[in-house]
Amino acid sequence: QVQLVESGGGSVQAGGSLRLSCAASPSYLTINRLAWFRQYPGKKREGLAGIYVAGGTSYYADSVKGRFTISRDNNRHILYLQMNNLKPEDTALYYCAAGWVTGDTLKTSDFSSWGQGTQVTVSS
Repeated sequence: QVQLVESGGGSVQAGGSLRLSCAASPSYLTINRLAWFRQYPGKKREGLAGIYVAGGTSYYADSVKGRFTISRDNNRHILYLQMNNLKPEDTALYYCAAGWVTGDTLKTSDFSSWGQGTQVTVSS
């Protein structure tokens, strides 16, 4: 099981940027995908972006395509989510996830390891 710890959340004004980080331990040996999700109060988690551990191919949900960028540092075992042009509707609890999956999936059920979440608040 991979342990995941997110950081980098906070409060920002609309139009601003934040970069979330997710540190994984002990390693990436048992996973082949990393992803970011968010959750609004009372709602299901929404997949935002995923990335292949090997090769670095990324894929995005339409809701964040062009504004958010997922990346990873395989040497340091850190996953990132660069979020630009933030909007009030991006206010949510953000989670990173890891798993051994097939395809460009953003289904919560496909990921076996989850972080504790980091809050992002965007004010208008």
